[in-house]
Amino acid sequence: MTHIKILSALIACLAVVTTADACTGITLKSGDGATVVARTIDWSGTEMDNIYTVVPRGHAQQSLLPDGSMNGLPFISLYGYVGMAVEQPEFVVDGTNEAGLSAALFYFPNYGEYKPYNEADKDISLADFQVVSWILSRFSTIDQVKAAINNVRIINIDPSASTVHWRITEPSGRQVVMEIVDGVPNFYENELGVLTNSPGFKWQTTNLNNYVNLHPGSAGPTEFGPITLRAFGSGSGFLGIPGDFTPPSRFVRAAFFKTYSLEQPTAYDTTQQAFHILNNFDVPLGVQFAVGRAPNNMPSATQWTVATDLKNMMIYYHTMYNRTLRSIDMKNIDFATVPFQYHPLDTVKRQTIIPVQID
Repeated sequence: MTHIKILSALIACLAVVTTADACTGITLKSGDGATVVARTIDWSGTEMDNIYTVVPRGHAQQSLLPDGSMNGLPFISLYGYVGMAVEQPEFVVDGTNEAGLSAALFYFPNYGEYKPYNEADKDISLADFQVVSWILSRFSTIDQVKAAINNVRIINIDPSASTVHWRITEPSGRQVVMEIVDGVPNFYENELGVLTNSPGFKWQTTNLNNYVNLHPGSAGPTEFGPITLRAFGSGSGFLGIPGDFTPPSRFVRAAFFKTYSLEQPTAYDTTQQAFHILNNFDVPLGVQFAVGRAPNNMPSATQWTVATDLKNMMIYYHTMYNRTLRSIDMKNIDFATVPFQYHPLDTVKRQTIIPVQID
């Protein structure tokens, strides 16, 4: 692929990202000890070319630079991986490598800040949209990433584009959020297992204290002077939970929904639970724009949802076109011999419907 085509794809990707701030991520544990990481990917500006890519060991990559060339940080895969990408296979936004390490990118506008690009440092410069590929290619643990991060300089390809932050998860369930603020990488242990967008992760967890009154189940009855107040229905313990699509509100909802959802016995059951929880975060196209100003008529602003079982190395996903679950069994991939490849998430952009036969 030519440098011009790659740069054009990245610019298109970044232009879409400026209207996309609704990605929601959760992490669940199953009764049999599996860790399941799941997330939505939300872009409302235009339909993306959504693809999955299979990267073998020994695959060579090099970072893009602001001039459109691929003359930045070179890296070769020590580990094979499967990634979910947008526009081009270089732009992996969520994936898992054969060691079981998962990494994902989330939009992080107005609160992150990278160091300015310096041509003298081009050999160590790494585009933010290629950080997930770099992590999955090179590392098997969070501590390895933390030890290596200061050896690279993460940059914006387009200076006008916003920043992102990252979720990194081990099969054990240990998870960190990486945010670059004032040019400095910061790592936060994420025991809660929730991530959305801005503001920063520490602020989001502090904000949960505003909802200390929420609890599962029902509220009341409450004696209110001469009358008794009773809930209209079940679930009234969550009265007051924010219902809009801003990142802080989604963070609160995701935190409460996942915390109080019942632990499932198996990894498979937990992946299905993750999809049920994330159904609550599907963004109907149009709600992010003024009336009559939506730029397109896609089925949804939530373009795809993925859940990955890090114990059994299974990836499941569905898309805005087809909510039938597709799966990728990483155990069946020989990353020493499989060729580098990428494919669309939807071969046919239409919902699979199975007719019910009536005798």
